[in-house]
Amino acid sequence: MDTRPIGVFDSGVGGLTALRELARIMPDEDLVYFGDTGRVPYGGRSREVIIRYARQDMAFLRTFNPKAIVIACGTVSTTALDVLREENGVPIFGVVEPAVAAAAQITKNSRVGLIGTKASIRSGAYERALGALRPGIAVTAQACPLLVPMVENGRCRPGDIVAETMAAEYLAPVKAAGVDALILGCTHYPLLKEVIGGYMGTDVALVDVGEQCARWVKKQLEWDGLRNGRPGAGRHRYYVSDSTEDFSALASVFLGEDVAGDVEQIDITAY
Repeated sequence: MDTRPIGVFDSGVGGLTALRELARIMPDEDLVYFGDTGRVPYGGRSREVIIRYARQDMAFLRTFNPKAIVIACGTVSTTALDVLREENGVPIFGVVEPAVAAAAQITKNSRVGLIGTKASIRSGAYERALGALRPGIAVTAQACPLLVPMVENGRCRPGDIVAETMAAEYLAPVKAAGVDALILGCTHYPLLKEVIGGYMGTDVALVDVGEQCARWVKKQLEWDGLRNGRPGAGRHRYYVSDSTEDFSALASVFLGEDVAGDVEQIDITAY
């Protein structure tokens, strides 16, 4: 039994999609979440800046002596995962491998769609992983740079004309390609799942990278003997680099519980 916490980080609120699933399937685990809300989004940054930010995020979470760290950010997972693994002696999990494994299994016509930030799409990480796992698969990738700030501002509900208009504009070429599986390659995007699903239709399976990553992490911790195993609910703590009020409001709605008393603002540049 290992009672150390699991660290989770993202550029903003998107990583809560992974944390929510981690909490659901491993309710006994302590979770420490960091959202870099003061510097969101990461997707339009250069590789050098993304790596610098990610190193600081990691350094902060390492102060909690975590048994594992989940990079609940598609941009960091595709851009800096290898660097972070080389520099840190703690198990680190990204979102690419679990999502690719799910998409390769789901697709029937070998046509997979991918939406993500500019940095994620530019990296080609999902395409390489899919090609290695299932040669011959056709990937239609689309960068969606405005979706993250839109979600961060709470514009993600069905019926929201801004959300539906942006989704339709970005997804039109993906839908035209005839994909039967769509990887939501940023952990913010599952917050738009109803909007995206409404446009793509019921014949297209949506692959939630945060959800798939959480399931992957659980299996890995079990195999490595790192699960908590104690009775009772784990503690969840939240840290942000900007306003705690804005984060608390969005997180409370999304997680279905009041997190206001568990959110603290920190100076991430000190790490």
